[in-house]
Amino acid sequence: MNFFRTTLLLAAMTGLFMAIGYMLGGSGGMVIAFIFALGMNVFSYWNSDKMVLRMHNAVEVDARTAPEYYEIVQKLAQSAGLPMPRVYLINSDQPNAFATGRNPQNAAVAASTGLLNRLTYEEVAGVMAHELAHIKNYDILTMTVTATLAGAISMLANFALFFGGGRDREGGGLGIVGTIAIMILAPLAASVVQMAISRTREYEADRIGAEICGQPLWLASALAKIANAAGRTVNVTAEAHPATAHMFIINPLSGQKMDNLFSTHPDTQNRIDALQALQGEWYGGQAPLKVSSGVTLGASQRRAQMRQDEQIDGPWSGGSAGGRDDEPDQSGPWG
Repeated sequence: MNFFRTTLLLAAMTGLFMAIGYMLGGSGGMVIAFIFALGMNVFSYWNSDKMVLRMHNAVEVDARTAPEYYEIVQKLAQSAGLPMPRVYLINSDQPNAFATGRNPQNAAVAASTGLLNRLTYEEVAGVMAHELAHIKNYDILTMTVTATLAGAISMLANFALFFGGGRDREGGGLGIVGTIAIMILAPLAASVVQMAISRTREYEADRIGAEICGQPLWLASALAKIANAAGRTVNVTAEAHPATAHMFIINPLSGQKMDNLFSTHPDTQNRIDALQALQGEWYGGQAPLKVSSGVTLGASQRRAQMRQDEQIDGPWSGGSAGGRDDEPDQSGPWG
């Protein structure tokens, strides 16, 4: 159902692009718009990851420069049966993350410094499992193509101001009113389609991400922390490139909280509720969400412990999350 709906939405966005071309240049304009859209999609297919990562000034890291972060992605990729993606770090205090690329063999994940500093090891694992789920589902290609088309539609709508006003096109004309309408309504329609595509993918990525790490509440706890901090922290690069907002695990832009037509993401509490319900299905009890009080990923104590005894709680060692003896075994598929 998600695939069918996404296909329809992408077709609608392509049709909108061609319709604007027709209004600006008749049949010839429609053909040119279609060729232009096709060319942009081919370009984005091969260069989408580089484009998005460059927009957000992401820096590639490895096992030497970011050992804990890299290890999390490596172990999760193995659990998911995916090739190891390239791993990037974004210098931003806002906790957030995204995945990009054209397929699992050419994929990348990126997390902000704010995410690694504010979340626990287990919560970071939940977030990165979500991003790997996007890679596994090929959502990264769909969302990148959508972002490219949305940007192209906005650009084409702006052309209407210079080339569309007052000209007759095969028996009709846009006129100044029609031109202004295109400039306003076309980008708005593209944004609605873009947001709808993103929303169809987030719940599924949450579910599959929970399966990859074996711990629905790790991601639920992370979502609560990220949403709380993101609303108070401005992501400057995301604000400069709003077409990429739907790629993040939580909307990085301000003023998007409601679960409605104009939100790039489902309501965070709805996502948490779904993960808690999944927890109940798997482990026989819908435990209330508890934000972990563990040590954050960037702490020196955690690094020392990892390197000396490698006694990591959760799926890394096959034990329960947080290492509490009174909890049921929740090791999931890695136990």
